[in-house]
Amino acid sequence: MDTRELLKKVRRIEIKTRGVVNQVFSGEYHSVFKGRGMEFSEVREYQFGDDIRTIDWNVSARFNRPFVKVFEEERELTVMLVVDFSRSGNFGSVTQTKNEIAAEICAVLAFSAIKNNDKVGLILFTDRIETFVPPKKGRAHILRIIRELVSFEAEGTGTNIRQALEYFNHVTKKRSIAFIVSDFIDEGFDSILRVISRRHDVIAVELSDPREERLPDAGMIKLRDAETGGERWIDSGVARVRMEFEKFWQVRRAARRGLFLRSKVDAIPIRVDRPYIKPIVDFFQLRAKRW
Repeated sequence: MDTRELLKKVRRIEIKTRGVVNQVFSGEYHSVFKGRGMEFSEVREYQFGDDIRTIDWNVSARFNRPFVKVFEEERELTVMLVVDFSRSGNFGSVTQTKNEIAAEICAVLAFSAIKNNDKVGLILFTDRIETFVPPKKGRAHILRIIRELVSFEAEGTGTNIRQALEYFNHVTKKRSIAFIVSDFIDEGFDSILRVISRRHDVIAVELSDPREERLPDAGMIKLRDAETGGERWIDSGVARVRMEFEKFWQVRRAARRGLFLRSKVDAIPIRVDRPYIKPIVDFFQLRAKRW
């Protein structure tokens, strides 16, 4: 797309997602994602009921009356958006593709983060690392991330989640919040997922389109793998074929959920044929109850 069209698209996403953040997620993000700990803020005179363990003995001795140290939550966090933009994300059976939904969800998460003065970074991947935007603060930085998402043209075609998570683990030294946005049509990333979930707060944003997992009763149809280009004719008019096809995806989904559970990774299931706001709000509210 040309520059003018790109800027219009970025602006539309900004207006839509900032409105969602202001109206729906006010206070939710802050209550769910805690700071890294407590940091010293100031000293003040001792008041009845203060914990004596917070007394600053040096200052108290200097002024000949008790003073206590005041601490506050070290609020600044780093949010990393690890986004799968492989060719399977170009599928969409309603009004938007999985990649378009992913861009909007990332914008919502990014604006939520900067509203709380947190840093946001981006890793775009396919079967290779395509783009890395180091974490920074500010609206201009978030608009750059949205530009990267909406203007992205992949070099790779496949999906390599393991490589993306290894790269994230390499470039992210401090504990961070990692949103992995993908349809997770891949294997072999189990061990690295467990590794990073021990160091970081990892949330899987699972994108799916029901049309990918359920065949219509339409007779002979040709299926094409978006990533490999492979094609195959099947008879969708046969009930057994439709049932086996659906069962295959159900087994994969159950295995993925089991992996997330074992790895202590929270998941937000997003169907592209439904609004994505409710699943995110449900996730925030459920998580807030656990704190």
